[in-house]
Amino acid sequence: MTHLETRPLSENPAGYRYFHIVAMIFVASLLIANTVAVKIITFAGFTLPAGIIVFPVAYIFGDVLTEIYGFRRTRSVIWCGFACLAGMAFLYWIATILPAAPFWTDSEPFARMLGFVPRIVFASFVAYLVGEFLNSVVLSRLKVKTEGKHFWMRALASTAIGEGADSIVFNTVAFAFVFPWKVLGVIMLSGWVLKCLYEVIALPITYVIVGWLKRAEGIDTFDRDITYSVLPTATKA
Repeated sequence: MTHLETRPLSENPAGYRYFHIVAMIFVASLLIANTVAVKIITFAGFTLPAGIIVFPVAYIFGDVLTEIYGFRRTRSVIWCGFACLAGMAFLYWIATILPAAPFWTDSEPFARMLGFVPRIVFASFVAYLVGEFLNSVVLSRLKVKTEGKHFWMRALASTAIGEGADSIVFNTVAFAFVFPWKVLGVIMLSGWVLKCLYEVIALPITYVIVGWLKRAEGIDTFDRDITYSVLPTATKA
């Protein structure tokens, strides 16, 4: 595949045509995952939060964002997702404390379900920032080192590191003293293994998406000589 240098937006008045679509899929998968993660499921002998069915999609599209648009634009989407999580948690909290109509009898199960979500989201705040930024930085640095080759290796390596950190941080903050530590360890390992398998299975589709986007956008970003600050106000990086 021919590697093109990224065109600055100032030279492309129409902007990137598909950037916001990819960003919206990333954020939507994040919000859905953090809502359904309240439920703990058993699948193929693994015990883990139900967010497994969609959360890896956020990492896959995090890879797509970094590969196509670079670390700086991906950073802006990661922080946007963080803001959306905060808004979701706040609105869920408001919904649980508002007085229910006299004829509505489901206040208790509603509060049990969404009342636990703020802790889930707080855990995700920390785990998400650690995991997603690790994922993006590792993919970005490996892309430069490999001159854009071996996307499969870069995607799997970045996901394994990012998802590993995410699984440890998220489950510790979300479920410490809720489940025994032995059970918590099984949840962490199960989640990490299945998320990595998810990435492997989805890799052919990811290749198709990345290849199509590079052709459609006319770009292939290499983050050369940048600093990897995670702060959204940074002028360099």
